[in-house]
Amino acid sequence: MNEPRTSTSGSAPRRIRSFVRRAGRLTSGQQRALNELWPRWGVDDLNMLRDLDTLFGRSATRVLDIGFGDGEALLAMAEASPETDFLGVEVHAPGIGHCLIGAEAASVTNLRLIQEDAVDLLGVHLSPSSLDRTQLFFPDPWPKKRHHKRRIVQPKFLGFVCRVLKPGGTLHIATDWAPYAEHIQSVVADVSELKVTQYSGARPTTKFEERGRRLGHAIHDLVYQRA
Repeated sequence: MNEPRTSTSGSAPRRIRSFVRRAGRLTSGQQRALNELWPRWGVDDLNMLRDLDTLFGRSATRVLDIGFGDGEALLAMAEASPETDFLGVEVHAPGIGHCLIGAEAASVTNLRLIQEDAVDLLGVHLSPSSLDRTQLFFPDPWPKKRHHKRRIVQPKFLGFVCRVLKPGGTLHIATDWAPYAEHIQSVVADVSELKVTQYSGARPTTKFEERGRRLGHAIHDLVYQRA
C-alpha cells in the first residue's frame, strides 16, 4: 500500500491506517463459511452494536478482540468462558472465514464477528462504557521508523478504548516486538485514565506468539485498567 496522500483538491486527507487490506486467497471452505455462516455469527448492521444485550440476547461480561487473525485464540476463549460474550473484529476475509468454520464446529453462541476498521468500531459504533475488556494480541509492529505512524496504539486509539471500557475495565495488549512494547508503554503513560495492572497469565497462545518464540523474541503482556 502506498503512503497516505494529502489531497490537493481541498478534500479531507486520507486517514492513516494501521493495516493493509489484502484480498487474500479464500479456500472453498472459507468461502462457504462466509456465504452460509456469516448470517449466524456476523454483524452487518453496525447499529446493533449499540445494544449488546439485544445482540447477544442476554446481559453478560463483554470482551472485544481486535484483529483476531484466524480466530483460533478467540474461539478458545469463547469456548472456555461461555458466561462471557466475545466480539471479534478483523478486516481480512480468509481469517474471518476460518473463524466461522471453527465457530460452527464448536457451536459457540457467545461470539459475534465484525469486518470493520477497529478504530471506527471503537470511536463510532460501540456505546460508551459497554465493554469489560479490550484485547489486542500481536498487532503489526510496523518496525520501520517511517511507518511508526501506522501503529494502531496511538493516543487517539487509546482515547477511543477509554470511551468504550467500563470503569475498572481492562485493555490487554500482547507483543513480541520489544521496541513496540516500549512505544506502547510510552504512549499509555500520557493517558491518565489508564493505569498499569497485574497480568493474570490466562491467555491462549496465538500463531504469532508461537512464531515470535521460535525467533527467540520475549513476549510482552501489557495490561491496563480504566481508572
